[in-house]
Amino acid sequence: MAPLLPLAGIRVIEFAGLAPVPHCGMILADFGATVIKVDRADDQGHRLDRMSRGKQSVAVDLKLKEGTSLVRRLCRSSDVLIDPFRPGVLEKLGLGPRELLADNPRLIYARLSGFGQTGPWKDMAGHDINYVALSGLLSTFGRAGQKPTAPVNLAADFAGGGLTTALGIVMALFERTRSGQGQVIDTSMVEGAAYAGSFIHMTQDTPLLWGQERGNNLLDSGAAIYDTYETADAKFVAVGALEPKFHRVLFEKLGMNPNASIPEMAMNPEEFRRELTERFKKKTRDEWTHIFAGTDACVTPVLELDEVSSNEQNKSRQSFITLDDNQPFSAPTPAPRLSRTPAHAQVGLYPKPGQHSTAVLRDFGFSTAEIEQLLSCGAAIDRASSKL
Repeated sequence: MAPLLPLAGIRVIEFAGLAPVPHCGMILADFGATVIKVDRADDQGHRLDRMSRGKQSVAVDLKLKEGTSLVRRLCRSSDVLIDPFRPGVLEKLGLGPRELLADNPRLIYARLSGFGQTGPWKDMAGHDINYVALSGLLSTFGRAGQKPTAPVNLAADFAGGGLTTALGIVMALFERTRSGQGQVIDTSMVEGAAYAGSFIHMTQDTPLLWGQERGNNLLDSGAAIYDTYETADAKFVAVGALEPKFHRVLFEKLGMNPNASIPEMAMNPEEFRRELTERFKKKTRDEWTHIFAGTDACVTPVLELDEVSSNEQNKSRQSFITLDDNQPFSAPTPAPRLSRTPAHAQVGLYPKPGQHSTAVLRDFGFSTAEIEQLLSCGAAIDRASSKL
């Protein structure tokens, strides 16, 4: 008999949202939790929700008191609720932590917002770029002489939001095993992104790393031995040969003097960068990949998203999987890997809003008469093909 997944038996109520909350719910589902996504009754399907694998969906009209009563009842026998709304939205619906923790003192009430639940900016709208800007990190991203460049929506939405909230939920669940009590988690994506960037914040007094303007430091493209280079086929390789033992191998494989010293960044760095640029342009990316494979030069190909699953390292570890034959891309396998109880990403189509309404309500102890009444008044919508 296969061992249970780490979060098997944990019930999660996830209010539908974009990016960070679906990511958090996906992590919990991959590691075994039962995640029920509460979709809007009028929602025909989130085109951008690509993180609903392994989840069930109920469609609820929260404008009706029957709808809010339905959700409140679900929370009475659940372990976790994930709130994606601005502060105060669920309180107005009678679904705030005061009410739900009174019903279920063991509930973990996870609130994920841009600026957090308190402070003068808590009610402001924002996106990842705004939260990373306020964290201080955005000021460090970008090439020399250019404006700050956001790393898409990775740092706040996913590192500072979804992943940080999932970590908080798991810690709160662990603490509950000792206290028997639930609690409220307040995830600010500003703070989550900043915390993920603790190394940057806490090394600002290290001249080796920082001290120059953006784009002129060791790790922000200021160093020629920590940068990307174009190859003969207009593709790229990434070079991270920071330590002498590594850049000696880099020089040897490039046909340079392996004992050459690295010029200080203040001593003609662009001349040194031009030499590396010219040498990398002499071969294709795949040729360089073959040359550097198995060495300690810290040189790897810059793969396009549609190439990652065919890379020999990724392929050997099955680092990417196909979730749906109708989708033209691969998805990362869950990480980290646990030796006895590894996560399992459920493959297949994404659930339609309301696809599991009847089944979920039945699982939570609603009678057939109660389900029929909720469907007839529009508090719940069932878009499954099966009948009651």
